[in-house]
Amino acid sequence: MSGFNAFNLVPPSHGSPLALFLFTGITVVLFLLLLLLIVLLARNILKMYGDGRSRVLGSRLRSRMLLGALLLSFAPIVFMALFSFLLMNRSLDRWFSQPVSHLRDQSLQLALQLAHYVSGNARAEAESIARAPGFLKGYDTADRDELATEMRRHRITLEGGFVLVYRDGVAVASYQVPTAVAHAALHTWPDVALSSADNATGSSPTPTVGRALPARRALQSAHPGSAEPAAAKFDLSTLSPAQQAFSSMALRGAESPDGPILSLEEADAFALGAASFDDGGVIVVALPLPTGLGATVDNIAAGAQEYWAVYRQRRAVRSTFLLLLTLVTTLTFFASSWLALFLSKQITRPVEALADAMDAIADGDYRQRIDSRATEELSELIASFNQMATDLEESRMIADSSAARIEEANRNLKARQHELELILETIPSGVVVLDGERSVLQVNRAFLDLLTASLPAGATLLAREPDQPVPAGIRLEDLLPAAILDEVLRLERRAQRMGVAGVELELPASSAAAHGGPSNLKAGEALSLSVTIAVLNLGRDQTGQQRRGSIVVVDDVSDVLQAQRQVAWKEVAQRVAHEIKNPLTPIALSAERIQRHIDRKQPESWTIIRKCSEVILSSVESMRLLVDQFGSLAEFPVAQPCAASLNEIAENALLLFHGRLDGIEIQTKFAPALPLVMADAEALKRALANLIDNAAEAMNGSFHRMLRIETSLSERTGMAELIVADTGPGLSREVRERLFLPYFSTKQRGTGLGLSIAAKIVQDHHGNIRAEQRGSAGACFVIELPLARVAEPEAENIPA
Repeated sequence: MSGFNAFNLVPPSHGSPLALFLFTGITVVLFLLLLLLIVLLARNILKMYGDGRSRVLGSRLRSRMLLGALLLSFAPIVFMALFSFLLMNRSLDRWFSQPVSHLRDQSLQLALQLAHYVSGNARAEAESIARAPGFLKGYDTADRDELATEMRRHRITLEGGFVLVYRDGVAVASYQVPTAVAHAALHTWPDVALSSADNATGSSPTPTVGRALPARRALQSAHPGSAEPAAAKFDLSTLSPAQQAFSSMALRGAESPDGPILSLEEADAFALGAASFDDGGVIVVALPLPTGLGATVDNIAAGAQEYWAVYRQRRAVRSTFLLLLTLVTTLTFFASSWLALFLSKQITRPVEALADAMDAIADGDYRQRIDSRATEELSELIASFNQMATDLEESRMIADSSAARIEEANRNLKARQHELELILETIPSGVVVLDGERSVLQVNRAFLDLLTASLPAGATLLAREPDQPVPAGIRLEDLLPAAILDEVLRLERRAQRMGVAGVELELPASSAAAHGGPSNLKAGEALSLSVTIAVLNLGRDQTGQQRRGSIVVVDDVSDVLQAQRQVAWKEVAQRVAHEIKNPLTPIALSAERIQRHIDRKQPESWTIIRKCSEVILSSVESMRLLVDQFGSLAEFPVAQPCAASLNEIAENALLLFHGRLDGIEIQTKFAPALPLVMADAEALKRALANLIDNAAEAMNGSFHRMLRIETSLSERTGMAELIVADTGPGLSREVRERLFLPYFSTKQRGTGLGLSIAAKIVQDHHGNIRAEQRGSAGACFVIELPLARVAEPEAENIPA
């Protein structure tokens, strides 16, 4: 540490108890600090290992960060430790090498030689003055002036020094003695002589610095037998008491063999030289030393003393430095591990707080918030988590409120559903609800009693409780008699296209009795059924697709039709009887009058007979008109043609089938500048809807199903054309010839009136309709309608 100039660990006296205590204390303190750091580092590692074994959250991150920090710091720390150790050894070797010791000794010897040289000059100057005849004469005669004159002759060689002349140890004369001598002192020169043994072995020498002056010894007088002191001959009043003491100090220094330095208060230093002559006289000459030479010599001596003190303790210094280096290395490892653990805690603590908060939220505590401080990134994460928790809490409150409302709605819905089930079970109409695959979702007892009592599926459904669901796997086909199955399935497909479809069917009495229907039917009678099928939207499935189903309503209208027929026939009979009774009365009266007048054979009788015949003819004409009016009851309403857009009529007809032609590709090609036509839009839309429905029905068994509707202006006829084409099985020549006849149908249970009605509507519009076979497959219907005359008023009603 002294080499680093940090502070002085070496006391002035080497080998002292204080130095031993300092080195021992520092060594113990460093060793204890080293043990403490090793224990703390081992504790951190063991704690981290235990956390890893216990799978504590964040332990793996702390382990990795600690291991990474140790690995990253290991190489540079070890390198710096080795480098410092080698540098320390190299520095100590250089500090305590032989060249350094020799340089120190030689520098000190050089300073001492310079001082001894000045002391020799002072001694030579003293001898020169002592041998001067004038000086000896003045000394013998005690002539101060003579002495002063002689010493002034040596003023140049004195170089600012002073001279003192002694007789029997007392200053009897002086020259240029300083007046401020109160703080004068003597300093000896250090002894730096080296023994040959020390130089040979390289061991440290033992210099002696600042040895004490020897006791004053008297100079041998030239006349030892003289009893009277010679000083009595001189007048000593010229020296002050302080100068007398100073002169004694100068004489003692000059007599010393070490050649001390005489220093004054003004930091002036003088080298002393003495010479003796006869009669016990001594002359002391003090020559000034170069400025700072004394201080330089003292500093060199002090540095040498400290150097040798450290040199003797170099092994202790080396051990202490090595221990300190080990402590610093361990401290660096500990600091890196502590920093890694500190940084890891900055991450793991917020993560642990997040994990605990997540567990609390998972347990239902949505009021959990995190107040942990973290770095900028983790603080953003914590803020996001707190915001999420707030949103979750609000959502939970909303969800609880919604759940309460939904629960209340479900209770109301269940109550409503129970009411509907009761209503469904008590109504006389048979009702069955189907899904898109015609699987039964719900069926009431009236339907089962009407059609399905003797079927296996019907028996299963009748055996269940009303609140139990319908078993899976039961389809509509399992609940219908074979006699009406095809017609109902055809009606279901039509309802899928048009939304709602209905038909009246007759179930033979034998088939109705075989399936559990009414048993009061007579042989040859039939069960009249009214079947209505409507499309239902059943919501969306799990994939978000719209679910479609249907509801089938079956009513036994046999009694209703029977009653309606009876009422209708009764009313008709009453009307016919009333209407026929009116003309029969004049006919009967006229006949009676004719009979009376024929028997009389009077001339005026022929006139009466003629009048009665006219009455009879008039009554018969009234009866004929009555019959014609009854016949006109079955005729259709008269069409009301007006200017209309054929494109709009076709589009409106297609809208009737919107979303109901699944699996059928629809192609439309409408002429953009098609003129208006004379048409009853509603009647023509019904005819076109019948053609579209027949085309969709005809394509049920086709692989490729495409419906094409086109409008155009025929250049050949000058009429507007409407084409409806399909990709069904097509029409044969025989079928095309009879297609528009009433009661002709290619369907098993068709009425044969649809196309005949469509043809009648087109004819009422003064148009044409025909069926064609285009291509290898499919049928094509072409309707031609006359164009509207823009300049003419609206056409009058066209009679049927």
